[in-house]
Amino acid sequence: MDLPVEEWKSYILEKWALLPKSVQVTISKAETLSDIFLHSSSLLQPEDEMFLKRLSRGYLVGKDPNAPLFYREEGNKKFQEKDYTGATVLYSKGVSHSRPNTEDTSLCYANRSAALFHLGQYETCLEDIVRAQMHGYPERLQPKMMLRKAECLVLLGRLQEASQTISDLESSFAAKPTLAASQFQILQRTLCRLKMKIQKKENLTETVSAALTKAFEDMDLREENKQISSASASVSLCTDPFKGRYLIATKDILPGELLVKEDAFVSVLNPAEVLPLHLGLESKWDTRVTNGDLYCHRCLKRSLAPVPCDGCSYAKYCSQECMQQAWDLYHNIECSLGALLLTLGVFCHVALRSTLLARFEDAGEVTRKLCGDISNKDTRLPESKNLVQTLSYDLGGESEKNGKTVETPIPGCDINGKYENNYYAVCNLLPHTENHSAEYKFLCALSISALCRQLEAASPQALMTGLTSSKLKAAMAPVLCPESSIWGVAMLRHMLQLQCNAQAITAIQQTGSKENIITDSRQVRLATGIFPVVSLLNHSCSPNTSMSFVSTVATVRASQHIGKGQEILHCYGPHESRMGVAERQQKLRSQYFFDCTCPACQHGKHRTTAEPRWEAFCCCSCRALIQGDEVLSCGNASCTESVSRDHLVSRLQDLQQQVGIARKLLRNGKLERAIQQLLGCQHDAESFLSAEHSVVGEIEDDLAQAYAALGDWQKSAAHLQKSLRVVEVRHGPSSVEMGHELFKLAQIFFNGNQVSLLELTSECGTPQLQAFHRE
Repeated sequence: MDLPVEEWKSYILEKWALLPKSVQVTISKAETLSDIFLHSSSLLQPEDEMFLKRLSRGYLVGKDPNAPLFYREEGNKKFQEKDYTGATVLYSKGVSHSRPNTEDTSLCYANRSAALFHLGQYETCLEDIVRAQMHGYPERLQPKMMLRKAECLVLLGRLQEASQTISDLESSFAAKPTLAASQFQILQRTLCRLKMKIQKKENLTETVSAALTKAFEDMDLREENKQISSASASVSLCTDPFKGRYLIATKDILPGELLVKEDAFVSVLNPAEVLPLHLGLESKWDTRVTNGDLYCHRCLKRSLAPVPCDGCSYAKYCSQECMQQAWDLYHNIECSLGALLLTLGVFCHVALRSTLLARFEDAGEVTRKLCGDISNKDTRLPESKNLVQTLSYDLGGESEKNGKTVETPIPGCDINGKYENNYYAVCNLLPHTENHSAEYKFLCALSISALCRQLEAASPQALMTGLTSSKLKAAMAPVLCPESSIWGVAMLRHMLQLQCNAQAITAIQQTGSKENIITDSRQVRLATGIFPVVSLLNHSCSPNTSMSFVSTVATVRASQHIGKGQEILHCYGPHESRMGVAERQQKLRSQYFFDCTCPACQHGKHRTTAEPRWEAFCCCSCRALIQGDEVLSCGNASCTESVSRDHLVSRLQDLQQQVGIARKLLRNGKLERAIQQLLGCQHDAESFLSAEHSVVGEIEDDLAQAYAALGDWQKSAAHLQKSLRVVEVRHGPSSVEMGHELFKLAQIFFNGNQVSLLELTSECGTPQLQAFHRE
C-alpha cells in the first residue's frame, strides 16, 4: 500500500472538492514545495486529525497482554498438525505482543524453539532457548528445554557443549528433582544415544544451493567507479537536456557483468496483507502470515525467528543487533507512530524515514542546513527558491573554491563531481512537482502535515533524537529547528519523488513442501526503497540489464552485450514481453510522465496485429500458424484449412480443465496416473496449439515435475527443456522467468548426475543462470 488507505484518500479528495475555487487555484499554481505545503497544512483542521486517528486505531501495533496466550494456543494447534512453519509464525506473533522479561515471552520463545528444532533450524533453536531463559523461563520446565538444547548441540556436532549441558541437567535434577525417575532415565538414554551420532549434511543439493547463493551475495564490483559510488568502472555518468542524467558504457560490456551493487539509502517493508479491524477480520488477533512476519524490518533478511521491538508488536528484526540499529536510526521515533504510518502508506513512511536518516550524514552538512541555518530564515524562503532548492544551492549546487564560483555540472554530484549514495543525492531526485495533479499534491501535503503534528505531539525533540551518534560527534551538533514545516517540506519532496523514483525490492519465495524434490518459486514485492545510483538508469521496454536483490542490496547486471558508448537501460515495469505497446505507453505516461520512444515501442507500432506465438493456434493439418478474427485461416498458401475461433477457444478451455485434473493427481502423489493424463493433454495440445503456446509449456513443466518425483531425471530434463523453449519465446532469454527454469534444470541434472553445474552453466548460458541466483 504505497498511498494512504482509501478512506483517508476519499476524505481528503472530498475536502479538496469543497474548497473555494480561489484556494484550489492558489495551491494548483504554487511554484514551490514550500508554498504547496504551507497553504495545504493551514487547511488541516482538528476534525481532520480526529478522523485520521479513528482510522489508525484499526491497526493493532501495540502490546496486548491477552494476545500471547491466544497465539501460543493457536501455535500449539499447528504444532500438533506438524505444521511447524505455521506454528513458528504464530509463536512469533505471541512474542511480539509480550512485554520483555515476562513468563509469556519466555513460553513463546521456548515453544518456538521446539518448532524450529523440528524444522532443522538448530542454531536458531539454540538462540531461542537462550532468549527463553533470559526472559525468565519457569524452573519447572527447564529439563525438557535443556534436553532440546543438548539434542541441537549433538546434531550440530558440538559434543563437548552437549556433554556439559547433560551434566548440568543431571546436576540440577540431583539437587532438585523435577521429574519422575523413570522419565529422567528415558531422557538419559536418549541423550546417550545422541552422543554417538553426528548427523551428516541433510541434503547436498541444499548445501550447493546455499553455497551458490552465498557466492552471489559476496560478489563485488571488479573495480568501483571513482565518479559514481556503488557502480562499476565500466560506466560513466552523463547529462542531457532531454534525457536528464543517464549512464553509458565506457567499454564493451559482456552479458552477466556486474554494473551496480547498491545498498538502499532507505527502505520500508511493504506491510502487504495487514488490514485494519474494521475490514471484517473475525478476530482482533490476525493469524495470517504476512511479509512483516517473515522478513526483518531493517535489513529485509528472511527470518523464521524474529526479535520484536520492545515497544510495539509490529516491528520485528532478524537479530538483536538489527533491532538496536533500527532503534538508534529511526524506530525510536517511528515506534509510537506505527498505526498512523500504516494508515498513511509506505510512501509517507519512506519520506519520514529519509529525513530521519538525514540526521546521520557523515559530513553533517544536510543536517545543519535542515535544522540549523534554515531555522533562522523565513520558512517560506525566497520566491525563487524552495527548501530543497536552497539545500541544492548551498550544499553542492554551487560552491566557493579559491575565491571562484565552481558549478557542479550534474545535479546530485558534490563539488568534486562525485555522485554518492547519500541524502544529498536523494534530495536531487526529481519530485516532478509540475506533473502531479493538484489533488495528489494536496493529499500528500495534508498527509505529511498530519504526520508532522503527531511528531510534535509525541516529542518536540523527536527529529533530533540520535544526534549524539558517533558520526556527528566530530561535527557541531545542530540546534533543533522549531519550525516543523522545514521537515514537512523535505518530506513532501520525498513523497512526490517516490512515484517516479521508488524501487520495488523483490524476493523469491519458494512454494511447495520441504519434501518436494522440485519446488516452484514466485517473485514477490517485499519493500519500497530509494537507490540514488539505480535511479540514474533510464527506461527501456527491452532493457539491456537485469536487476535483483539480496536483502536491501540491489544488483544490476548486463543481460546482453553492451557496446562502448551505449546507454545502460533498465525496465521500470512495462516490459515488451508482458504488455502491448499501447498499454506500456499509457502506464509510463501516467506514472512516469514521459512518452517512451525505445526501439521496442517504435517497432511495436508498425507490427501486425497477429497473435503472439505463446497465444497462437496452429493448423491441424500442416501445423502452420492460423490467423484471423472470428474465423481463423491457415497461413500456409497451399493449405485451405479454416476453423472458428469459438471452437478453438472451447477446446483450449477443455484442455486446461484436463491439465487441472492432472495437477491434482500430481499433488496427491498419484504420479503414474498424472503422467498418463498429462501425456494425453500433450497429444491434444499438439493438434491445435502452436509449439510455443504457454499451455504447451505448462504441460511440459508438469511432466518434468512428475518424472522428477519418480527419479527419472533423463525424462524430466527432456520435458523441462521443451518448457524452456516456450519460456524463452514468452519472456526472453535474459528474463527472471528463464532464470527460474534454468535453475530447475540445474537441480534435475545435478540429482541425475548427468552433468555438473559448471557444465550446465556453459551449456545453457552463464548470464541466464546467474540472473536466477541473483534473485
